[in-house]
Order: sequence, then structure tokens, then C-alpha cells
Amino acid sequence: MGEFVRVEVSGQIATIRLDRPKMNALNGQVQREIAECARAVDADQDVQAVVLYGGERVFAAGADIKEMADMSYADMAAHSKILQDCFTAVTRIGKPVIAAITGYALGGGCELALCADFRVAGEGAKLGQPEIQLGIIPGAGGTQRLPRLIGPARAKDLIFSGRHVTAAEALSIGLVDKVVPDVEVYDAALAWAATFVGGPTVALRAAKQAVDQGLEVDLDTGLEVERLQFSGLFATEDAKIGMRAFTEKSKPKFTGR
Repeated sequence: MGEFVRVEVSGQIATIRLDRPKMNALNGQVQREIAECARAVDADQDVQAVVLYGGERVFAAGADIKEMADMSYADMAAHSKILQDCFTAVTRIGKPVIAAITGYALGGGCELALCADFRVAGEGAKLGQPEIQLGIIPGAGGTQRLPRLIGPARAKDLIFSGRHVTAAEALSIGLVDKVVPDVEVYDAALAWAATFVGGPTVALRAAKQAVDQGLEVDLDTGLEVERLQFSGLFATEDAKIGMRAFTEKSKPKFTGR
């Protein structure tokens, strides 16, 4: 539990809640607290799904520009490693992660949302990578995760222009996966997260690792990653439970082992 980022757990769903008024600007302290919370929910065996949430008004409006403005090259060379490590910790949560996006998800806020497996946005949400308008580029994964998600041309459009996109456009280009009324964003993300509760947690972690690692390598290597994950699951109790339930036409009760 940090000053600006906390974990709330209910029904085996953890919410990583950003709460730094007014706009959840991602200064160094917030970044470190996000990483700590991400590692905590990953290690908590009682947590089966995770929601990233910035509150009813805003997801995260981006990095703290006032903090960055006077940094030298040497300062940022050190700080940018901390920044990327923070976001990488979120991507390495071995459980389904859903970003619940209200208001603005800009710059670092958009990059944080990109670290989730799925994104639910409110109808009034705005997303974008406006760093170019400051004379810089995204530094927390935007130039890498965004093109992997929506393709290089669309990613370049957003990064080169710095423009904000509406929730409707974000849905049409695959930047978000679902759009709901603003007041329903958090509940919709929780409902989605709840679909994973009681599932085969070991297999879900393996599936996430296989997909994410496979995106970073050639097809043959990716297939080998998949084969090893697939084969390894046959050593788990959950695999036996799942296949036995299938043959007996009953509902499996997975144990996470």
C-alpha cells in the first residue's frame, strides 16, 4: 500500500488503484508504487484477476512534466530505466489484467493501459501519445507495445501527430476492447475479471506467457515456447481435473496446482 497507489482485493479480484489528485500524473514515486503493487498481486495466490483503475474521473493523464522538465540526459538515462521497469512489472503479472479507462489515458497513462491484457473504456475517454508535442517520444513502451497492438501505421499516426482519439475510434482501431457508459467502466472491468475467477490459474499464466513471449520471437521459436508450456501443463493437477470433468460431463473445480 503506497501513498498514491494501493491494492484492493475482493472476490479474488485485485484492483490496482491510482489515486494521485488531480490527474494521476505518473511521477517517480507513483511509478515505483505501481511496480510494487504489480509484484504483490502477481505473488498473491488468492488473486486470480487484476483491474487497473484510476478512479471515476481519470485513468492517468501521463508523466509528471514538471518533474521531467529540468532533467538532463544523464538524469533521464537513469530514470527511464526505472520507468520502463515499472511498466514491465505490470506486463509480467501472470494473471488476466484489465484496464478500466475513464477520462484521459494519455502519454504514460496510455502506455500503462497498453500493459494490460484487455482495455475497457468509458464513452467519454480520450487516449493518445502526445509526447511529440513536447519534442520527445514515448518512453514507457509506447513505440513498442502500441504498434504490436494496433499495427505500425496506426501507431505512427498517433505517435507522430500526438493527437487524442475518442473511445469510439480507439475501439475501431483495436486500442480498446470494449466501450461502455462512463459510470459503468469499473463495474464492466470487474465483471470481465470475474469470468477468470475459479479458472485454471496455472494454465492461464502459461497461456499469457506463451502469447506474450511468442510476440517477441520468430514463429518457430514461438511454437517451441507454446509446446513447452503445453507439455508442462500435463504435470498439473488442474489438467487432470479439467479432462476428468470433460469426460464425466461435470463442471471442473480447479485447484490452481
